[in-house]
Amino acid sequence: MEFPVFEVSQVNTYLKDKFDSDALLSSLCIRGEVSNYKVYPSGHHYFTLKDAESSLRCVMFRSAAMRLRFRPENGMKVITVGRITVYPRDGAYQLYCENMTPDGVGDLYAAYEQLKEKLQKEGLFDLFHKKPLPDYPHRIAIITSSAGAAIHDMLRILAKRYPLSKVLLLPVRVQGEEAPGEISAAIRYANEMQLADVIITGRGGGSIEDLWAFNDERVARAIYASTIPVVSAVGHEPDVTISDFVADLRAATPSNAAELVAPDRQKLKERLQAMSSAMASALDRKLRMERQRLNSLQNSRSLQSPINYINDRRLHLDNIHGRLSAEAERLVRSKRERFVALTSQLDAMSPLKVLSRGYSMTQKEDGTLVRSCRDVTPGQKLQITVSDGTLRAEVCSVQEE
Repeated sequence: MEFPVFEVSQVNTYLKDKFDSDALLSSLCIRGEVSNYKVYPSGHHYFTLKDAESSLRCVMFRSAAMRLRFRPENGMKVITVGRITVYPRDGAYQLYCENMTPDGVGDLYAAYEQLKEKLQKEGLFDLFHKKPLPDYPHRIAIITSSAGAAIHDMLRILAKRYPLSKVLLLPVRVQGEEAPGEISAAIRYANEMQLADVIITGRGGGSIEDLWAFNDERVARAIYASTIPVVSAVGHEPDVTISDFVADLRAATPSNAAELVAPDRQKLKERLQAMSSAMASALDRKLRMERQRLNSLQNSRSLQSPINYINDRRLHLDNIHGRLSAEAERLVRSKRERFVALTSQLDAMSPLKVLSRGYSMTQKEDGTLVRSCRDVTPGQKLQITVSDGTLRAEVCSVQEE
């Protein structure tokens, strides 16, 4: 019996048709662990799904990969949805993945945690970068939807609490694919034009999908780069977004944000009244003290009779003159007594005093004092000083004892 012979491509094409005609293989949900995950320059994602016993080659084309809200990583447990068919060129079957979610958590939550960890490592959440809010803002910029209830609540509270500030609304979409780009652009524009002293950005409550624009990396980096303090007011109090971590201050709700940026008019009024009362009391106390001082000066003897003041100064001057004269005399007397004592000591030590008692002083012709017989030689001329004059002599001989 003769069997037909097929080309390799014919076999692969036959098998591909079989896979494609199987309804079960056209839409499968498969759970597995990601390995060998690679993203090619074309934008296509290639990876392998595996469990304890088997592995399955997978591909996710760029159009499907763009819808991912998180970045798959090796070792991550995921659930994929797609179709299995044969790739005729290689003769191997693989999963063409259309959708992927982390196993056990939603893809939005996984993306949220990944971006949060990334920005935290970069230091975007550090308290060191937080800027203080101005105490009395002259201009407040609000970046939110002009149609939402949040803007009306904030405007009402700001008008009630601090009507002196000028409020500028930068309307943007806060939901949808275009929202992150519009919000980040509005933040940059407010900084470039220096439109305000403080910025409020946020929206009312909603699901995680509704709030997702404020979990976008573009919005987070725009807030971080802002030189104007930014208050994040997204959703209700339990809702926490990436913008809340990056912003200089997080508000529980948009209404709370308006309360945080604007001082309370009533409290300011009470504070001004207290300061006014304190200033009035201080001024009254100062006036009383100055009045007492004026009365004291008015009753002073010098003002009542100026000549008395002059006489008092004259007496004081005479007293000082007398004390100076007495001190000068005492100083001169002390110096004179010390001079006499030193003179007596000097006279007692004078060589002339010794000569008067019968002693003499012998010197060589050059004035050198002769202290020993060894200092002279026979025939040397000397001068001998006595109490009433000088003798000139010549040495006849030298005799040592």
